[in-house]
Amino acid sequence: MKIAQGELVIHNGTLILGTGASAIPCGTVHLRDGRIAYAGSALGAPVLPPGTPSIDAAGGTIMPGLVEAHFHPTYFNVAALEDLDIKYPVEYVTLLAAANARLALECGYTAARSGGSLFNIDVWLKKAIESDITPGPRLAASGREICGVGGLMDWNPDFRKLGMEGLVLLVNGPDEARAAVRKLVKDGVEWVKTYPTGDAAAPDTNDHHTLCMTFEEMYACVATAHNHGLKVTGHCRATAGIKNALLAGYDTLEHATFIDNETLDLLLERNTPVVPALYFEQASIERGPEFRMPQRIIDGHIECREGGAESARRILRAGGRLGMGGDYGFAWTPHGIYAKELSFFVKYVGFSPLETITCATKTGAEIMGRDAEFGTLEVGKLGDILVVAGDVLADIAILEDRARILAVLQGGIVKAGQAKSSIERLNTATH
Repeated sequence: MKIAQGELVIHNGTLILGTGASAIPCGTVHLRDGRIAYAGSALGAPVLPPGTPSIDAAGGTIMPGLVEAHFHPTYFNVAALEDLDIKYPVEYVTLLAAANARLALECGYTAARSGGSLFNIDVWLKKAIESDITPGPRLAASGREICGVGGLMDWNPDFRKLGMEGLVLLVNGPDEARAAVRKLVKDGVEWVKTYPTGDAAAPDTNDHHTLCMTFEEMYACVATAHNHGLKVTGHCRATAGIKNALLAGYDTLEHATFIDNETLDLLLERNTPVVPALYFEQASIERGPEFRMPQRIIDGHIECREGGAESARRILRAGGRLGMGGDYGFAWTPHGIYAKELSFFVKYVGFSPLETITCATKTGAEIMGRDAEFGTLEVGKLGDILVVAGDVLADIAILEDRARILAVLQGGIVKAGQAKSSIERLNTATH
């Protein structure tokens, strides 16, 4: 991905560094050759020559680009299970994924970690983004997912003989789990996404208290993935599934919905990050009837919302790490509303706006293993920056409004936002 050349100043805004430190009023960021040369109070900023290109935050907010830590680029308007695996051909899904990536960037998300992708499209989407073929967040790819036979992701009856190869690799036992990971190694993924537990969406066979993989299968995934330099994550709602994932050596947990004291202690001991992804539960509760969602499923989402919110509060208060991201791409959680996750954590879970933004920037970059490059506004890091009209610490819902986004920068190049057209010439100053 190209980075800018020359100097750029972003000024006249409240500066959020993303480190968890208090915001800096009247902040300024200086970029030199696409990287941060200064970030702090305007009073201490170095003097630059007159005519240095600049972006005026107009009294708004200057902050790190957001990290969507549970991104499904190939999900689109999913209202039924078949929408996930057999509804669209790979060619159309590829175009949808590129459109979703562009939209995420326009929403202020300069980086994202895939939480699973049809046909391994995210592997090639990452290559296209890094090659400047299509705009999108800096991406970590996970490709096809792994689940035990008969588990949450194995919904097509055998008599249909459809298979699930495009979406998920189904395994029976540790040998098949190792073989599945080896397939993903060849495909070029960075993360292995697994399904240790069920979900409220499948109350009859694989509900949110059901296990969908054995410990031996999970451990085989981890050992094989780590041998090849890959990381492992898993959809973990049931308490036993969370514990199994931690004992197996998972690198992150998705959801960690029902965490108990013993498992919380283990999580903290291993410093394993969690991506709760809770707005999906809220949207399912609010909009489920609109999509004829059975009450049993809605009731399950209520239980997951409450359990997940309490787990997230306990993890953060105990000093654990949380990333922000969610299952966007369903009919009731369409792409483009990613920041509703942040609003939900402030308004419902009870996090402060600054805590939530730290999770959505610094911790997100840590989860991706790229915190030395982005996630906070510190000297030497890439100029991946979001400039927003308004005070997001006073009203975090501002981040939901794309009309309030003044500029989205990657490597110091303005890629999106209201200010893009007026400073388009900056994009030509690249190598």
